[in-house]
Amino acid sequence: MTPPEASKSNTPVAVDTPPAGISRLVILKKRSDFLRTARAGHVPMPGFVLQFRARGDEAPLRVGFTCSKKVGNAVARNRAKRRLRAIAQDVLLKIGKAGTDYVLIGRFERTAQRPYLDLVADLEKALERAG
Repeated sequence: MTPPEASKSNTPVAVDTPPAGISRLVILKKRSDFLRTARAGHVPMPGFVLQFRARGDEAPLRVGFTCSKKVGNAVARNRAKRRLRAIAQDVLLKIGKAGTDYVLIGRFERTAQRPYLDLVADLEKALERAG
């Protein structure tokens, strides 16, 4: 069996290029990073709490997600964190500040049940307040 013929042109194939700047979120994983962020500022919102800490470098922004057992069982916590990841992907990549750590904390029965567009608006407002 012979392989299919490759295209003869030397033009590169168009690939979806990410927007200028950050293309993916860098996730916080170490407990020490979460604790440092918890000691800095926070902004309570109806759907979640945003904690933030300026690191003072020009590295990409980092984000962490957490939900306590007060939010519910594992299914409820995971659903809340999925929603937080989605709004962070939509909003933080556009208006988040480089060199800053953000932690989004889910709230009992609010994060999972609040309409998505309201969560997005909450995060935009929280980032304005965080300065």
